[in-house]
This record gives sequence, structure tokens and C-alpha cells, in this order.
Amino acid sequence: MLELTILIPLLAGGVIMFFPVTLGRKIMIATGLIHLLLTITAVAGKATPCASKYFSTTPEGLLILLVTSFVFFFISIYASSYMEEVEISSEPIYLGCTMFFLASMSMVALADHIVVLWIAIEATTLMSAPLIFLHRSKTALEATWKYVMICSVGIALALLGCFLIVLSMDLGGVDVPITFSSLAQVAEQLDPIWLKAGFIFLIIGYGTKMGLAPMHTWLPDAHSEAPSPASALLSGALLNCAFLGVYRGHQLLYQAGLGEFSGNILIGFGLLSMLIAAIFIFDQTGYKRMLAYSSIENMGIIAFGVGIGGLAPTEPCSTLSIIP
Repeated sequence: MLELTILIPLLAGGVIMFFPVTLGRKIMIATGLIHLLLTITAVAGKATPCASKYFSTTPEGLLILLVTSFVFFFISIYASSYMEEVEISSEPIYLGCTMFFLASMSMVALADHIVVLWIAIEATTLMSAPLIFLHRSKTALEATWKYVMICSVGIALALLGCFLIVLSMDLGGVDVPITFSSLAQVAEQLDPIWLKAGFIFLIIGYGTKMGLAPMHTWLPDAHSEAPSPASALLSGALLNCAFLGVYRGHQLLYQAGLGEFSGNILIGFGLLSMLIAAIFIFDQTGYKRMLAYSSIENMGIIAFGVGIGGLAPTEPCSTLSIIP
């Protein structure tokens, strides 16, 4: 069952807070290993979703899931040693929120329904915010509020983008489930004006979470204040999940014959992000802030690359598998 990649870390996060921290660290590593094995099974095409109305396997989604699971497993090993050396007053909260964070990112990678994807990306904000505030300092509190406020505004704009895409369905006379796979089959029938408007709000909303400039201002503060394992998850996994939301929107416009419009917007945001990151990275003294601006630059490169390139041929996931 594909949904086990979501349910197992979700259940682990619910019980891990009530265990001694030493046992909790072992549960975190074990959950990471189980999640990685389940992910490899899904990538190999041996796992199917039970709730097929809301979840599905796509090449890009499985790639993000594999990267997330791989990064999380090795970070969980490092985090176990890190917490032995660095005193964390709320370690059970860290362990539980880390599990919930993994569950929400897995949900993003597997979501096919537009609203489910939005819920999952919003959940990543709520689950990762306590990780930023873990040291309970004044600067950590400021960074957490900045992260929550800016990303919440962005995710609200993304929700408006989802509504506009649904409106393009109504005006185009399309009556299909609100899933990316269903919309891909009728993309050319969608109203192009409202579809374009929906993508603009999607890239601003999800682009805020992705760290695209000029909506990137939360990222250096949040990454520098979070503990190193949490900061690594934010850079190595969370930003990829937000990008997936942008990519799904671009994919829909490309299938509707509007790929040049969305591609040009991605190129603009990508170039701006690379420029701003290159300028500000020179003035940084802390290595975590330098890495944060490096993440902004990397997201800009990804946006630029997707904007100038086309989409890969769409094939069933069983034939277009990451693992031969």
C-alpha cells in the first residue's frame, strides 16, 4: 500500500513523544529505514495507492520521494549523534515533529488531487515550524514567526491559484475530478485566461515556500536558527516538495499549449533568484546562512532549467521507472 509511506511516520510521530529520548532516537532511525525501503518498493512499481482518487505515482513525484527518504534516513543517523552532543530542551517535540514533517513531505510527493497537494504543502509549514524554534532564543522566535507568516501568506495565494484552475474548468465546460492526472487529459479544453491566472498565483504561493526571490526572505533566518539536522531537511527536502507544486502547475499549462507562458515566468524568477543569491552570499559570515543562500540559488537554477526546457514524455510509471 503506497500510503504506508505517509502513515508509518505519522503514527511514529504520534507515539515517539511519549518514549524516552534514547528509545525515540532509535525509533526515528528505524522509521527512516522502513520509509526508505517502502519508497524503493514504490519506485520499483510494486506499490499501488489505495486512495487512487487522491494519490498516484508519477516519475517526478517518486523522484522527490526518493530524495526525501534518502536524505531523511541519513539525517536521522546524524541527528541521533547530534542530540547526544548538543543539549535540546524539547527533544521529544523535535522527534515527533520530524516524523510528522516526513509524513507531510511524503504526502506532497504522492498527492494527485490539487487540494490534497495544497493541504500537504501547508502541513509541511506547520510541522517544521517547531523545529526552527527548538532552541527557544529570541532570534529563533523571530525566524519562526517570519517563516510561518510569509509562508502562510504564500500558501493562501496558492489556494487562490487552485480556485482559479477550478474556475478554468467550469468556464471550459470540463467535468472531471480535480486531479492533475485527469486535468492533463482535458488540458486543452480549460479556459486559458483563468488557467494562466491560476499559475501566476501558484508560482507566487508555492514559490514562496520554494525560496524563489523576492519571496525568499524567510529562508536565511529559518535555516540559520534551526538545529543542523532540521536545517538540512529544510534545504534538502522541503524546498524540493514546494518545487513539485510549481512543476505540477507548469506541467498542466504545458499540456494546455501554454508552456511558453509558464516557462517565461519560471525563467524570470529563476534568474532573479540566482542574481540575488549571488549578491547576498558574499556578505554572509555564518556558514548556515551561506548554505541558505546557496539553496535559493539552486532553486533558481531549477526554475530556470525547467523554464527553458520542455517536459519529458508522459508514460505510465510502471514503464518510466527510476530504477530499471
